[in-house]
Amino acid sequence: MIRRSSERIVDKPQHKFGAPGFITVNNLINGPDELNGKGRLFSHTTILPGNGIGYHVHAGDSEIYYILSGKGEYSDNGTVTTVGPGDVTFCPPGEGHGILSVGDEPLELIALILYE
Repeated sequence: MIRRSSERIVDKPQHKFGAPGFITVNNLINGPDELNGKGRLFSHTTILPGNGIGYHVHAGDSEIYYILSGKGEYSDNGTVTTVGPGDVTFCPPGEGHGILSVGDEPLELIALILYE
């Protein structure tokens, strides 16, 4: 299978988990069926400076971010640290996280959510 960029589903949720602004989610797969029931999201996400994904807790799944470009303030269970290109974050089931784009350029990341 080849997924052309024109075939991707793009979402632009606002105030994701109470965060400021909006994010752009370019889905690299179009739904959980394409992850063989093992997960629900595989995306290239862009977050403009000052915007973010609010803190939330994962129940029944985990989430990984691979930072492509930009700079973010990542909350790992309430502990905030700066992340940048090449960094990987992991939020296991039962734990929480959030991220805010800081700096002058958009924060771009690959996000993957897998079921327990």
